[in-house]
Amino acid sequence: MKLLGLGTSLGLLASLGGVQAQETIKLGLSVPLSGSGAIWGKGSEFMCKKAAQEIAQAGGVKAEGKTYNFECLAYDNKYNAAEGTRVAQTLLNRDGVKFIGGSLGTAPVQALQSLAERQGVLMFTTAWGFSIKGPKFPLTYTQMNTAFEIIPPMFKYVLEQHPQAKSVVMLNPNDATGRETEGVANKAWVGNNIKILSSDFYERGTTEFQPIAARIASLKPDMVDLASMPPADAGAVLRELDVLGWKGVKIVAVGTGIDGLKATGGKAIEDVYMGAAITFDSPAMTGQQKATNEEARGVLGESLNSIQIGFYDSVYALKAGIEKAQSIDPKKVAAVMADVSFTSFYGSKVDFYGTDTYGSRQQMRLPVTITQVKDGNLVEKTRLVPSGK
Repeated sequence: MKLLGLGTSLGLLASLGGVQAQETIKLGLSVPLSGSGAIWGKGSEFMCKKAAQEIAQAGGVKAEGKTYNFECLAYDNKYNAAEGTRVAQTLLNRDGVKFIGGSLGTAPVQALQSLAERQGVLMFTTAWGFSIKGPKFPLTYTQMNTAFEIIPPMFKYVLEQHPQAKSVVMLNPNDATGRETEGVANKAWVGNNIKILSSDFYERGTTEFQPIAARIASLKPDMVDLASMPPADAGAVLRELDVLGWKGVKIVAVGTGIDGLKATGGKAIEDVYMGAAITFDSPAMTGQQKATNEEARGVLGESLNSIQIGFYDSVYALKAGIEKAQSIDPKKVAAVMADVSFTSFYGSKVDFYGTDTYGSRQQMRLPVTITQVKDGNLVEKTRLVPSGK
């Protein structure tokens, strides 16, 4: 895949001709390309390459009197810390990458960050962990909404639609992503006076969810919160709950789209609420957004989601940062990144905020889109633009 991507990039540069010599900036990607989270990683690589291609076609990145183009290098972190460490060492020590265009999964991202910050590498991440942001990590920026941005407004909206709901069962993967997400969700449910009947964790790679679903159903919760579960896993749990006759409110805060859920959940995904999915049949969607999504569907087999879109936005953010700093030195780019704005894939101008939550401006100010499955289709229920410093 790397060789194919490189060949495509070289062919593109040759076709552009170019009035002046163009140099390449490598963008490292640490993403799951296998396992239940593979669709996120493959789509993220696709979107990084899409943004890089667009920028090259538009004339590249201008800095220091030179023109640069981006090349995306993706490696499989398998969504765990051990592989995340291996990928980090490959990208930083072997490939000499100075910019991480995106990284996915709190555990592998923590492994990457420990090297990147020490070696002066600027990195973007989709990881949800509070522990990886703040003034202690001046070279780290977040390219998608996380639990802290999604969960509070999402739970508030869901409870407004279901005022009779008074109890919830929570289920998350047993890793850094799941544990940190559980902490945010737990606080939000308690803050809304919802009784948490149980909060459990399961091991990634689990394929048999019937015992877990049986325990959930036995507690008779009004709601089930599958916060940070990948689509295939969440769909499997919902299918088993449906078989058992449970009919409560279904929530997948990091739910990224209907296709992955439907593949394992079938009709059991009806009415589920999601906080990281995008619907492309909205009149607000531009022709360019719809065309990109159709291209992605041809490659991935499903529509794009906010995780993958973050890898497109990070490339444009890096372009804006490099051009503002007039340097490809990662530390100089990081020094101005909080003050740049750029046009997001969502079509609006985006800046950075997060001082109120993290103590520094490291979070892209992206819309929070809440969707729900209705009659087998994904429907946008509301879209919120966050405020604050």
